[in-house]
Amino acid sequence: MRRFVLDTSVFTNPHVFAQFGEDPGDGLRTFLRLAQRCPAEFYMPLSVYDEFRTMRDLEELAADFETVVWIRSPRRFSLTIPSDILYEFIDEVRTRIDRGLRIAEEHTKRAGAAAAMPPEIITQLRERFREAMRKGLVDSREDVDAVLLALELDAELASADQGMRKLGNRMGIKLITADYLRRVMENLADGAEMPRDSRI
Repeated sequence: MRRFVLDTSVFTNPHVFAQFGEDPGDGLRTFLRLAQRCPAEFYMPLSVYDEFRTMRDLEELAADFETVVWIRSPRRFSLTIPSDILYEFIDEVRTRIDRGLRIAEEHTKRAGAAAAMPPEIITQLRERFREAMRKGLVDSREDVDAVLLALELDAELASADQGMRKLGNRMGIKLITADYLRRVMENLADGAEMPRDSRI
């Protein structure tokens, strides 16, 4: 049986979630119906679930969600990861800090000797700094929990977050393109309902 670890991006990234429906409530109901038909297990770390609940009002569907999706944190104290992963992460963080500092210096020079930076320069600085520091980097406990749970369970990581996908790939974790999750679930559900000799 296939296992999937779900990240909040499956439900909160508008481009990804549109595959389940335009309306958040209807889309979540579609996901839950498919998950019930699908011969697979779905997991979400508690930290990710808590984050998800701050982004979406689940009160009406929380019990249904917890019926279909196992809420489980990784066993952090018993998992081991290669030290090379940690060293690469540290190198990447240092590189990003240096890049962020160069961006800040560049914008400071552009502001010149003016007493206050023009608002558009500050906006550009924030955007470029955020991109340099965070894009493609695992930058939260929730991200790490999802990656570690996928590693522990030998599950497929369903996320649109490039940092999580990059780390998961480096660690040998199976990945699923979040944009295809609905179709994969439908294929699994249809396959479970078909006689064995008529499957692709």
